[in-house]
Amino acid sequence: MQVDYKSLSQSIASLAEGETDAVALMATVACEVHHSDDRFDWTGFYRVTEPELMKIGPYQGGHGCLVIPFSRGVCGAAARSLEVQLVADVDAFPGHIACAGSTRSELVLPVVNGNGVLLGVFDLDSDQPDAFTQTDADALTAILADTFRLANAP
Repeated sequence: MQVDYKSLSQSIASLAEGETDAVALMATVACEVHHSDDRFDWTGFYRVTEPELMKIGPYQGGHGCLVIPFSRGVCGAAARSLEVQLVADVDAFPGHIACAGSTRSELVLPVVNGNGVLLGVFDLDSDQPDAFTQTDADALTAILADTFRLANAP
């Protein structure tokens, strides 16, 4: 199954209309994205809870790491740099945090509200190597920007 990003974007926009609570938005996005494509083995958010530190937020899939510092892993790299991390092989990523041994590839996107405040990161894991494309990154970046532009900072 391949994602129909136009339909996914419309669905999330409809579900999230008028909502400004970041956690409610994260729960909705995690659910909708997770069930949109079989490649997505774990789909969820890590929320900024204090300077240089994120804690697990709403997610779909098996257990995730509870705490991730900005200094570690793919999620930390996305939070530090505010840049999308598209990782074809997690074993080749220096400092990768193995929250699940089945993860082979990862896509992590920074989540920023309309005021430029980093709310956290959106993490997609796959048990397939090289599962994510630039098309995925671009479409999800647009969905996140639209969904979280009015979100309240924690």
